Amino acid sequence: MKYMLIWRATDEGNAAMEGVDFEKLLETVGRYNDEMIRAGVLVAAEGLVGPEEGVVVDYSSEPPVVTDGPYGETKELFGGFYILNVASKEEAIEWARRAPSFGPGFKTEIRRVTTIDEFPQDNEWIQKERAWREATGQL
Repeated sequence: MKYMLIWRATDEGNAAMEGVDFEKLLETVGRYNDEMIRAGVLVAAEGLVGPEEGVVVDYSSEPPVVTDGPYGETKELFGGFYILNVASKEEAIEWARRAPSFGPGFKTEIRRVTTIDEFPQDNEWIQKERAWREATGQL
């Protein structure tokens, strides 16, 4: 089963990263990634640029309102994510525990990723998505 590990940082955590040697950061994260690759659990991993390049689409009105830049009121921002294919939630938690630690102000949220098998299989849109996933090698 797949789990998403979402890296979250507070303002404190983001401020602490300003003094970190980027090459050392790449080495630390690279070793962790390599460990997951060798274990055969890493499906995807991406970092996210800062919120200053983000866009928010608010659906509380019609048409939805699009605004630039940082989120409204939030105390934590997503910094990146991993998708892991592991045997259990406990294994996902164990991988999160082994992730490089950058100190206070950082958290990892773990969420199970749904599968297409969890949706009604007689729905035409699910059938189309299943066909696309099979054609692209995702199933």
